[in-house]
Amino acid sequence: MEDKIKKDLEYILHFNSDSDTEIEEFRVKYLGKKGLLNSYFVEFKSLESDQKKKLGSLLNELKNSAQQKVDNLKSNNSKKSGDLKINDISRPGDPIEIGSRHPISIVKNRIIEIFSTIGFTISEGPEIEDDWHNFSALNLPEHHPARDMQDTFFIEKNPDYLLRTHTSSVQVRYMENNKPPIRTISPGRVYRNEAISARSHCFFHQIEGLCIDKDVSFADLKQTLEYFTTQLFGKSKIRLRPSYFPFTEPSAEVDVYWGLNNETDYKMTKGTGWLEIMGCGMVDPNVLENCNIDHKEYSGFAFGLGIDRIALLLHQIDDIRLLSENDVRFLEQFRSSF
Repeated sequence: MEDKIKKDLEYILHFNSDSDTEIEEFRVKYLGKKGLLNSYFVEFKSLESDQKKKLGSLLNELKNSAQQKVDNLKSNNSKKSGDLKINDISRPGDPIEIGSRHPISIVKNRIIEIFSTIGFTISEGPEIEDDWHNFSALNLPEHHPARDMQDTFFIEKNPDYLLRTHTSSVQVRYMENNKPPIRTISPGRVYRNEAISARSHCFFHQIEGLCIDKDVSFADLKQTLEYFTTQLFGKSKIRLRPSYFPFTEPSAEVDVYWGLNNETDYKMTKGTGWLEIMGCGMVDPNVLENCNIDHKEYSGFAFGLGIDRIALLLHQIDDIRLLSENDVRFLEQFRSSF
């Protein structure tokens, strides 16, 4: 046994290889569960005590030499491959490409963040709505000519239900179930049967705001809108042009002064520098009464804007169809925008 161990020590001393396979075979031969070292230790147990003293040190030398040889050869191979930590399991794995948010989601989240800083909560409602919440409660009774302003998708088997044409229906539901003071914004997808051009879509995204409390005035509305446009566009100069909406009185269209700094600005504003961004107004007393809110005690304002159009403006997207085509090449451009 002593001679065998000495021969193995001699072999280990002169063994050399740069093959991972040969190094592993060498390790298994000496240090594996069924390797020579284990067989020597089994035989070692049956020896006399005086023999054990002599062979014990040789066995330990054999074990240490074999382990050191394996470690050295593996280390040399790692250096040659230029990767000293090839077996370091603490190293980070291969990088995984992260996804990107849709530009509509980016803009929606930004608008929600802006209004949340001044006390507005988020309210949501069903996309399939009944006639009362979508029209009648908003001062649009049956056969009202203003209903023609919105071409509607009605449910064929039940014409009293439809795909909502605006998120004002969410505001009606909120007023029915919550007492003033109210400050809420209602983001969501809305549907209209529009086929006026190749760029038209049957759905788009809106976000509408509602504020109801005692002594709310038009001045409060204007101040809120100035804060919003400053935060979103970096521009606080706005103007309000008289308009008509059935559920607000008085009503106005809101323009922000975009400026005329380049050719794109001229194109977007048609050379005026002003850009229309939303509609607004004071909530009509009839709407308050329909939602069981005393219009003599409370007043309020409402506003609404299209998220799709704002996304086009902020990200300088020249074709609205890009927002719904799900082209990965387009969406990848917004990877860093969260």
